[in-house]
Amino acid sequence: MEKKRFGEKTSWFWKWFLNSQVVVGLIVVLLLLLILLVFTKVSYLFEPVGQFFAIVGLPMVLAGILYYLMNPVVDFLELKGLKRQYAIILLFIAVVALMAWGIVVIIPEIREQIQSFINSFPGYINTLGNKADEVFKNMEFGPVQEVIENSAQKILETISSLTQNLSRATIQGIGSVVSTVANIVIALVTAPIILFFLLKDGRKLGPYLVSFLPTKTRKPTFKVLSEMNSQLASYIRGQLTVAFAVAVMFIIGFSIVGLNYAITLGVLAGFLNLIPYLGSFLAMIPVLFLAIVTGPVMVIKVAIVFAIEQTIEGRIVSPLVLGNQLEIHPVTIMFVLLTAGKIFGIVGVILGIPFYALLKVIVSHIFEWYTNVSKLYEEEKTADP
Repeated sequence: MEKKRFGEKTSWFWKWFLNSQVVVGLIVVLLLLLILLVFTKVSYLFEPVGQFFAIVGLPMVLAGILYYLMNPVVDFLELKGLKRQYAIILLFIAVVALMAWGIVVIIPEIREQIQSFINSFPGYINTLGNKADEVFKNMEFGPVQEVIENSAQKILETISSLTQNLSRATIQGIGSVVSTVANIVIALVTAPIILFFLLKDGRKLGPYLVSFLPTKTRKPTFKVLSEMNSQLASYIRGQLTVAFAVAVMFIIGFSIVGLNYAITLGVLAGFLNLIPYLGSFLAMIPVLFLAIVTGPVMVIKVAIVFAIEQTIEGRIVSPLVLGNQLEIHPVTIMFVLLTAGKIFGIVGVILGIPFYALLKVIVSHIFEWYTNVSKLYEEEKTADP
């Protein structure tokens, strides 16, 4: 009887505070903010860690991307009876041969096309200006024409100012450029070494890391790591495969319609396609520029090529390669791209989606664990009448 009265007396506190999802959520948020505040006060302790990752970050990222591309091939060769070390060496030789072919055949062609575009760029600008003048003369713009001319003049002045500032910044930042080149050279030298050991012993990495944890947490932690690895592998393989297919389709399409610099524009489109949703449209900016300079017929041809490429990519290539593996809403992807691009630049735009997918796996498992432990999200059982 006393227990019942005590329970009735304290039930309001349990109902409105201890058993309230809102209160518990606010407490969790408050604790996270306090942790972040403490980290900001002792951020100097983590500077050596940041410097370490600044040095090894690029080769680790390169090695990780190549690992997810090459590991399925190594596994396949191992299943066929070839020892894993020999399979890795054989694949390395094939990759080096492919890179040598690209250096000998593709890169000189791209360099020649870029040099030709740079030499022809002033002529393209003059042609575009003449076409704009013809349009303005043929159509009755009236006062709008003066506004457009003033805007164009301001744009040209802004571009000139930006060019001068960029030149000064380039001269002042020679030391930074040398440092960046040194980091790239170090990455190109160390990435193959890291890649070799990842391909050789990558399967042992997860169990090795989990072995440092308490016994009860090893199995769920390994499950989280496995899901993160699966998400990252699917995204990297899928995006690079789609990007390669997009590059090939654009190169073929631009070559058929006779657009200049087809190889360079196709490679650029494939690279920009690594940016979800926005990549193909960004790649079309220089294409439309060249098409407008060439003539209205070329604009129509380029539009047809773009429509065919988007249809094949959206209806065939992407569903077959990517599917819906990440289960991320397109609106969420847009917010992630905008936020990551604002904070980290082009690197954030390219790597924002896979890192968000990894964070989503971690948060979902933490929330699942919290719901099981707290018992706050269980539905109340209604008594039968």
